[in-house]
Amino acid sequence: MKIIDILSQDKVTLSFEVFPPKTSDSYESVAKATQEIAALKPDFMSVTYGAGGGTSDYTVGIAAGIRDKYGVEPLAHLTCASSTREHVHQVLGKLKESGISNVLALRGDIPEGGAPAHDYHHAAELVREIKASGDFCVGGACYPEGHPESPTKASDIDYLKAKVEAGCEFLTTQMFFDNNILYNFLYRIREKGITVPVVAGIMPVTNGKQMARICKLSGTYLPEKFKAIVDKFGENPAAMRQAGVAYAAGQIIDLIANGVNHIHIYSMNKPEIAAGIQASLSEVLK
Repeated sequence: MKIIDILSQDKVTLSFEVFPPKTSDSYESVAKATQEIAALKPDFMSVTYGAGGGTSDYTVGIAAGIRDKYGVEPLAHLTCASSTREHVHQVLGKLKESGISNVLALRGDIPEGGAPAHDYHHAAELVREIKASGDFCVGGACYPEGHPESPTKASDIDYLKAKVEAGCEFLTTQMFFDNNILYNFLYRIREKGITVPVVAGIMPVTNGKQMARICKLSGTYLPEKFKAIVDKFGENPAAMRQAGVAYAAGQIIDLIANGVNHIHIYSMNKPEIAAGIQASLSEVLK
C-alpha cells in the first residue's frame, strides 16, 4: 500500500522508525527489535539508510522483511549526497524487485570537503529521479525550525515547495520539542501552497547525554519545561526514560487535539519506547 493512501484516510496514524545495523555482528539484535516494534502494528515503519555502503546494504532487506514477515508497510529511506546516479538506480532496482513502493528521499549528510561527492546536490533532484524510475510513492523531509544550512526560513520553504513540485507526496518533520514551532511552520507552508500531508516527527528523549548530542548537531530549540525534565532526571536512567516517554506522549496528544493526525516516532530501535508511547495513547488513537 502506498504511504500517501494511508495518510489520506480519515484517521490518526502512528508510525515508527528503525535503523539497520552498522555491522553484521549486530544484525540479530536489530532484527529482534524490528520484530518487536512491528508487533505493535503501526500504520507503517521507516528504515533508515547509511550512504556509501554499511547500513545501506541492509535497508532493502529489513524493509522487505517488515512487510513480508510482519505485514506492516515499509518506507525505505534513500540518500543521495555521496551517491552516484548508477548506485541510486541499483538501489531502486532492488526496491522494485522486493516489491517496495515507498521511498523517503533525502539528500543526506554532505561528505567531508563541503560539497556533494557525486551526481546530486539537492533532495529535489533525487525525488525527480525516483518518480521517473517507477511507480514509487515518494516522501521527503522538512524542518519546522528551518534547515541548518538555509540562509532564511523563507528560502527553506521555497526549496521545500520545489521538492514537492518535483513529486514529493508527503513530508516528515525533523524532531521538535515545542509544538508551537510546528503549528507556525504549518501555517507558513500552507500559505505558500504546500498542501501535501505532513507527518510530525517526535523523538522521545530517554537519555540526558543523548539530548546534548542531538541539540549540538541540529540546533533544535528546547523549551524550558523540557530542560527542567532533563536537569531533574538526566542522571537517573529509569526516571529519564519514563519522563521522556511521558513528554513525547503529551506532545502527541496536543498535536492530535489540534488536528495534526500523522505521528512518526524516532524510536531508536527501542521496542520498549515504542510500546510505551503506544500504550500512553491507547484511547487517543481509537
